[in-house]
Amino acid sequence: MKAIFKKPSYSSPPTTRSRKLEIPKGLWIKCPSCGESIYNQQLDENSRVCTKCDYHFAMNARARLQLVLDPDSFAEEDAGLEAVNALDFPKYTERLAVEREKKCLKDAVISGTGRIKDMPVSVAVMDFSFLGGSMGVVVGEKITRAIERGAQQKIPMITFSSSGGARMHEGAFSLMQMAKVSGALMRLSQAKLPFISVLLDPTTGGVTASFATLGDLNIAEPGAMIGFAGPRVIKETTHQDLPKGFQTAEFLLAHGLIDKIVHRKQMRATLASFLSCLTKK
Repeated sequence: MKAIFKKPSYSSPPTTRSRKLEIPKGLWIKCPSCGESIYNQQLDENSRVCTKCDYHFAMNARARLQLVLDPDSFAEEDAGLEAVNALDFPKYTERLAVEREKKCLKDAVISGTGRIKDMPVSVAVMDFSFLGGSMGVVVGEKITRAIERGAQQKIPMITFSSSGGARMHEGAFSLMQMAKVSGALMRLSQAKLPFISVLLDPTTGGVTASFATLGDLNIAEPGAMIGFAGPRVIKETTHQDLPKGFQTAEFLLAHGLIDKIVHRKQMRATLASFLSCLTKK
């Protein structure tokens, strides 16, 4: 008997396809601390701080300068300095070219002069996004020149450190920057000019072992990881369990390495207060 109605075939693809809603990449970011999904623009408007748990996301150097300094007061110095591959390290030249184009930076630090609530300062801000904020010859030279500029102009020096340490591509030349920057800070101290060191997440290796912890005041952002070697290396070397919170800003404050933990949104006001006290005749 022939069927009156024809049974539709469900195995064949549908004649009309529903369009899948495509969300552009980079609009949202997940907080690594609380898991909250945050709209990137909202995060930028909140100074790259999680709106739910106050976790401090990484912030690039130019955004940090805008956050801390008076509007239109920053004058960049030594912007043309570029690293060279003096040791012929494999693919270092190509890596530098990619980083410069991608990050719109010459190297891992921006330096110059500016004002904080109308008080003049010499400032150097490291950017972790450029080769992990590693300190090579150019980074060390720019920070040294910024310190010397502060001494010449008789104004305070502020550094914002965020670094994985010395740049392996430059070998001993990189390690020499530790002594060079520290020597410049000694001359700044002899001139009785203040140096404030701000430690960000992360600050490690040769940067921690040199200028980043030599401030007249060492302050840090909440939760910043600060140390010389990583926790895993220390644990494997000492064969001991590390205490809870080891190498966090909070741990180091409790043990006297840093003087104060300052929320990012309070950084400008706090620095202004310190500068007012340190520069008062």
